[in-house]
Amino acid sequence: MSDPTALDPRLAEAARHVPLARATLDRLRRPRSSLEVSLPVRGDDGEVRSLAAYRVRWDTTRGPGKGGVRFHPEVDRAMTERLALGMTLKTALLDLPYGGAKGGVRLDAKQASAAELERVARAWVSGMADVLGPERDIPAPDLYTNERIMAWMVDQWTATVRGHQPAAFTGKPLALGGSHGRTTATADGAKHVIDALAPKLDLAGDPPTVAVQGFGNAGAELAEQLFHAGYRVVAVSDSRGAILDHGGLHVPSVRRVKERGEGLRSVLCEGSVCEAREHERLEPGDLLTLDVDVLVPAALGGVITEANADAVRAGVIVEVANEPVTAEADAILAERGVTVVPDVLASGGGVTVSYFEWVQNRQGLRWGAEEVARRLGERLRATAAETWGRAEELGVPLRTAASALALERIDVAASARDSLT
Repeated sequence: MSDPTALDPRLAEAARHVPLARATLDRLRRPRSSLEVSLPVRGDDGEVRSLAAYRVRWDTTRGPGKGGVRFHPEVDRAMTERLALGMTLKTALLDLPYGGAKGGVRLDAKQASAAELERVARAWVSGMADVLGPERDIPAPDLYTNERIMAWMVDQWTATVRGHQPAAFTGKPLALGGSHGRTTATADGAKHVIDALAPKLDLAGDPPTVAVQGFGNAGAELAEQLFHAGYRVVAVSDSRGAILDHGGLHVPSVRRVKERGEGLRSVLCEGSVCEAREHERLEPGDLLTLDVDVLVPAALGGVITEANADAVRAGVIVEVANEPVTAEADAILAERGVTVVPDVLASGGGVTVSYFEWVQNRQGLRWGAEEVARRLGERLRATAAETWGRAEELGVPLRTAASALALERIDVAASARDSLT
């Protein structure tokens, strides 16, 4: 990648609004390191298969790499590098002492057993051991990974380095040095951002209506928090189905039935959002074009594109997933006056609480749940207000403002490193 604009023209647009040193953009033109390995992993059937695995540190100007590890069949080098750049901007925007990184394994985690997932997790740590460490690159959960997988990874790391280094991974179980608030951090952070921006957004509904695309860990938690806050959550979806109730779903019940594994039989079917007896059934893609105040894409990237952006009727989009809106769709939405709260801000709760976990591990402390929640709220609300203020100052969308703030912080750090005086 010879230039960041080749990756995403939105970054080039943000750079136009910040007086950056040439060296800063040079740092962001290519990854600091990009490692691809082949992981030989034995399946439950006894066959050994080689899985493509990746770890990319895009930039480490502000500190060690930080970013999740995802298990997904679409993982490749290009995706991992793109997401690592996104993490670089996110950690800088949130003013965390990190650079940006990302990792993954090309694997359909839904088709793997628990034993197979454990073997993959341990193989990934062994394959990436040379580039990891609490002062170098700190992985965390991401798509189709969780604290259980982080537990296997930190155990493998302990065996590899022959020592106890809990700060080498975040998103761990509490018993292994994890932090209170980590499992709900992404949703908690998104809710803080929505609360901070709600007075400034044109939320016409009374109460405002919400549709959540991706009723998984973050999406379901945020949907329930918005429900309890008085929002009317009218639709939710997962990969296999969607349900709609214009009067508002009782989100705790929907979530409870799905998490019991019943799927919504009266609400979901076999862990999927479909077969509702008292709700209207939708195709998952139709949820994106519902007439609601707030649309929350909380699943995969690239779901709002040039092909469907004109059909989006929500006034506000809150990106809880990584990169759910493409650059082409962004331009269309901006022209139509749709406010997009970008992922580098809206989904910043996860990496923020990961930072808190890293700090606690390094200091040998355990903060209480209230302390974590207080610190998270303060940081996310302050960052949301700062981003909104910069957007108004520059007359640009929130994404451009967020990227400009991030670039500015990277530039200050880069200039300090490169100073000859």
